[in-house]
Amino acid sequence: MTAGALSGRVTLVTGASRGIGRAVALLCATRGSDLLLAARGAEALEGVARDCSGRGVRAEAIPMDIGDPDSVRASVERGIAVFGRIDHLVNNAGATGDNLLLRMKRDQWDRVVQLNLGGTYEVTRAVLPAMIKARYGRIVNVSSIVALMGNPGQANYCAAKAGLIGFTKSLAREVASRQITVNAVAPGFIDTEMTRAIAPDARETMTGRIPLGRLGTAEDVAAGICFLLDPGASYITGEVLNISGGLYM
Repeated sequence: MTAGALSGRVTLVTGASRGIGRAVALLCATRGSDLLLAARGAEALEGVARDCSGRGVRAEAIPMDIGDPDSVRASVERGIAVFGRIDHLVNNAGATGDNLLLRMKRDQWDRVVQLNLGGTYEVTRAVLPAMIKARYGRIVNVSSIVALMGNPGQANYCAAKAGLIGFTKSLAREVASRQITVNAVAPGFIDTEMTRAIAPDARETMTGRIPLGRLGTAEDVAAGICFLLDPGASYITGEVLNISGGLYM
């Protein structure tokens, strides 16, 4: 994928204020895409928008709470009003709420499933009419390697992220005739604020399980996502791209 490969397109990235979402936004900007950047943290979001604009594209920060359907609809409507369309959607926003199942309260279950799975439903449903009208679109959902492997203490998160894979495949079949592709990425252990907080010995054990011998970076994941947005990936739909350093193979 070369610089300018996404020129003339508009990409909506949720959870764009930090981590993987921020990395996706910056790489899309480098590839020439205009951007709609969505997250709850307005101040951080504005900073990412400035960084993207510095790469020669238009970038609009649109505060959005994916847990609030009214917020989602209003933000998507605002984005379409600004750019006239949305060509790409990266459903990255989500949340964790870890606990062993026997200790997990119902509100912990509901919150994680609603934000990760329900939030993706809300944003996709709001964006899809514009893509169908244009007879073009790229949707990438950020799942997780734990959706395929499981992980103790994350039954809610694993269930939601596994649900995203079923959602991806079903929607891919629904909209393929309109030249809209729908794919997912499944990141493995990524170097984020969460993994940096893990005790050094546990982090070393985690890294030792990865054949490539290192944690992934947000930029590693962004590269996979932008590959699926690229015109060259137009014959790929309903797939799950594992970005895990060989952890799951």
